[in-house]
Amino acid sequence: MDPVAASPPALPSNPPIAALVQMTSSIDPAVNLATIDRAMADAAARGAVMAFLPEMSLLLDRDRERSATHILREADSPWPAALQDMALRHGLWLHSGSMPLLSDDGGRRVNRSHVIAADGSIRARYDKIHMFDVTLPSGESWAESAAYAGGDALTVVDTPLGQLGLTICYDLRFPELFRALVDRGAEIIAVPAAFTVSTGEAHWHILLRARAIETGCHVVAAAQSGTHADGRATYGHSLAVDPWGGLVAEAVEDADYSLALAPVARDALERARQAIPLARSRSVRAVTL
Repeated sequence: MDPVAASPPALPSNPPIAALVQMTSSIDPAVNLATIDRAMADAAARGAVMAFLPEMSLLLDRDRERSATHILREADSPWPAALQDMALRHGLWLHSGSMPLLSDDGGRRVNRSHVIAADGSIRARYDKIHMFDVTLPSGESWAESAAYAGGDALTVVDTPLGQLGLTICYDLRFPELFRALVDRGAEIIAVPAAFTVSTGEAHWHILLRARAIETGCHVVAAAQSGTHADGRATYGHSLAVDPWGGLVAEAVEDADYSLALAPVARDALERARQAIPLARSRSVRAVTL
């Protein structure tokens, strides 16, 4: 019996606002940067304190030869500095979603997120750990590890919304990663994504709500959407989910970008964790598999 399930946590008034930026990123980084700049101006005007971009916000191109001209080591890439400038100009914290960069040794690519403060400083980085190597029932086949190296470090960073844990897209399917982030203090978890249409229709809402419920965290997931210049199609439906599993915001489809505003209420997190004390229950009895 689950006597508390019918009593979701109440939200306080005027919590800080997260802006989820849904995009249809192209093979032209300049176009994507211009879209991000407009979206950040919109988010700031509407009272957000932090904006979240989707996976591969700066460049979405499955043609490895064509994209190679844009993908550099972070120290040589103009993209982080451009986003830092936007954060400073708009007075917003920014989660970059992710961008493709070369590893420091130049040997392989990495799929990297940045968290940038409103003063323009980079506060955290995260390289996607789990590579999307799948063959789907739809016939789509993806081998991310053929070009990308997976990361090996967990990241939790302090932001105006709380302690933010970082993941990217396919990481969503590995609940042990989310639990490890909570063990390191995460209160809100970012899941920037470029989900395929078939997997999105089947699993996107379910997985995001499950990760929020089982961690007692807010989950914010800015997503790619629509048909892209490289020929792929992505699912969209950028979501913000509260720690009780309730949908707080969902983006609508848009050809340029779509903005979803989500309150991130500290009170909701505290109430959910008090109602179902997962951390305490886990510590009472060790589970051996």
